[in-house]
Amino acid sequence: MRCSLSVVLAVGAGLVAAAPHAHESRETHLRTRNIIDSTTIAGSYDFVIVGGGLAGLVLGARLSEDANHTVLVLEAGGNGDEYRERIDTPAYAYYESLWPTELNWAFTTTPQPNANNSVCPWPRGKVLGGSSAINGMYLNRPGEIEVNAWQDMLGDMDGAENWSWESMYAAMKKSETFSPPVDSSIQQEAAITYNPASHGSQGPIHMSYPGFTLPLVGAWSSAAINAGVDNTQDAYGGENWGAYVATSAINPANWTRSYSRSGYLDPLPPRRNYGVVANAQVTRILFNNTSGGNLTAYAVEYALNGGDAKLTVGVNKEVILAAGTVGSPTVLLYSGVGPKDVLDAAGVEVLSDLPGVGQHLQDHISVTVTWSSDAETAGTIYNDNSSEKNDPAFLSYVNSATAYVNSSLLFGNGVSGLQSNILGEIDQYIPNTSSDTGVISGYKAIYGTTANTILTSPIGLIELVIGLSTDGAIQIGANLQHPFSHGQISINSSNPLDYPVINPNYLNHPADVEILREGVKLARRLGETEPLASAMIKETWPGSDVQTDQEWEDWLRGEVFTEFHPSSTCAMLPLEQGGVVDANLRVYGLSNVRVADASVPPMSFSAHLMSSTYGLAEQASTIIRGFYNQPPPSTKHHNSTTNSTSSSNGRSSGNGNGTAILNTTNVPPTINDTSSTSTNSNAASSLNCWPLLMTVAFLYLTSRLLL
Repeated sequence: MRCSLSVVLAVGAGLVAAAPHAHESRETHLRTRNIIDSTTIAGSYDFVIVGGGLAGLVLGARLSEDANHTVLVLEAGGNGDEYRERIDTPAYAYYESLWPTELNWAFTTTPQPNANNSVCPWPRGKVLGGSSAINGMYLNRPGEIEVNAWQDMLGDMDGAENWSWESMYAAMKKSETFSPPVDSSIQQEAAITYNPASHGSQGPIHMSYPGFTLPLVGAWSSAAINAGVDNTQDAYGGENWGAYVATSAINPANWTRSYSRSGYLDPLPPRRNYGVVANAQVTRILFNNTSGGNLTAYAVEYALNGGDAKLTVGVNKEVILAAGTVGSPTVLLYSGVGPKDVLDAAGVEVLSDLPGVGQHLQDHISVTVTWSSDAETAGTIYNDNSSEKNDPAFLSYVNSATAYVNSSLLFGNGVSGLQSNILGEIDQYIPNTSSDTGVISGYKAIYGTTANTILTSPIGLIELVIGLSTDGAIQIGANLQHPFSHGQISINSSNPLDYPVINPNYLNHPADVEILREGVKLARRLGETEPLASAMIKETWPGSDVQTDQEWEDWLRGEVFTEFHPSSTCAMLPLEQGGVVDANLRVYGLSNVRVADASVPPMSFSAHLMSSTYGLAEQASTIIRGFYNQPPPSTKHHNSTTNSTSSSNGRSSGNGNGTAILNTTNVPPTINDTSSTSTNSNAASSLNCWPLLMTVAFLYLTSRLLL
């Protein structure tokens, strides 16, 4: 087929329409590509992704690389543009927090009986980019031992190999572009060590170090060693224990936050097969009766701008839940998929009795020791209102010195006795959130893995972190990493716009109290160890009145707070252990629904969850694309990235008109805009168009340069 002038003019018109007007900023234009107005949503899409947070935007970017698939992302929160300066500036995570804004879901827990009946705030991101837009930007990784323990829990399940350390290590690296400290003086002052081979170099998310540091950061590792904590030269290659300065999600080119939107959405060229809609809260998944005994999702219901009116969009292939540890089980529950007792009590019709939905909730909990100090901290500089306060390099500083401490340091020769007690108490402290035998079996499996594999390994049970963002004070926090206490996400209403019930069941198991007690005692010891000790004037909280084990335990029960790392509520486990998804991320009992976010790993990790969740989403997109891009068995295929077909909703997905070829000129190497060809005639058509298209491209690029 010849390339007609009308085709060239149409392509040219599209390019001109894509160019910003002179009064529009190039930055704003780049940010709004692929974010569409709700009025332009098509009737159906091949993939509907629920949640435009950290994982959802990874999935949207990767799945839409295949031109033969249409993809829609629905995000409950806004686009965040009105808060972009506060999002982009790393230090504003401390000084201009977004928690009080509409970018925070502002969840709270139920009263926690084992934590002095406290009701704890649970901030979660409600904006494009999700919690990656409002968090503290720690970008570190779990260890090889714990990731392989996850895989071992899957047994011989089909797809279990996707969740080995080797697979997740590669997926995490795929998401990253690592940069060493920009200045050797910063590296030396902060005692930063790194191994470039353990990091990714071509991914969408920047992982680096702040452009500013303090002598206290460098003192951290020395004091940790003097207090008996191992030091590590490379916490990213699988041995993640010991003291080090972690990388953060910071772009050193402009000292801005690197998050899911800035990495996986903003840089993309316009894609005709991809749309992202903000302020669209998914309320339910709608199902047909059965497909091979399973329910089949045919549409997703959503509400715009928090309104009561419900709209629907059709699903041609799959629904992918990426709404997070709170959101994903909540959508399943309101859709009638979950424990029968929960759904019955909430007045939701039971479509699929899946007892594990919302169960196995685990969270890192934190307590903090505080000292008064006259040493210079980031908080001191910020509150002085000097010119340095507005220096972008200074405003890139975030707390990132950390240490992961194992049971041997916490308990010495008492580890075996602790393990024996824990294993002997397994029946006594089963969570009362479910009486289902499968859920109980799953709890015992996670419990046993934690007691037998994690507890006796070098993996950290406690994370220690130093806080330097307060004027006149220094904090050292102790954070529990592998809780034996598990909770539940549930609902108590049939209105899907009502908030879920969050019960993390903090400190239900006495071992968590013991481990956290020893962790906070170590935090005190670290603050009293040189070279940190010389910066401390007086311990102001809890203070010298707290000395005995019982005093520590009484104190910490009233002080526990989330470290913002909830996980495991749609756990990947066998169905008979209360699992929600299989090793290919498919929800049991549903033929075309998957979950791909932090709710999937069945056990908590000794790391902040950003890196592992980026890796999980990358791995999920590889699994899904591999499934749908398998060549038909009897068809010959030419050398191309994907097989070009018409999408299920009737849209043409081939790119014989050359549009995708032009689009690739704007694509960074981190996110591909793959082109697909199905026949030699289509390829020839593209070649016939090439001279005219190059002319259009030249004119377009020239117009862009003149703006």
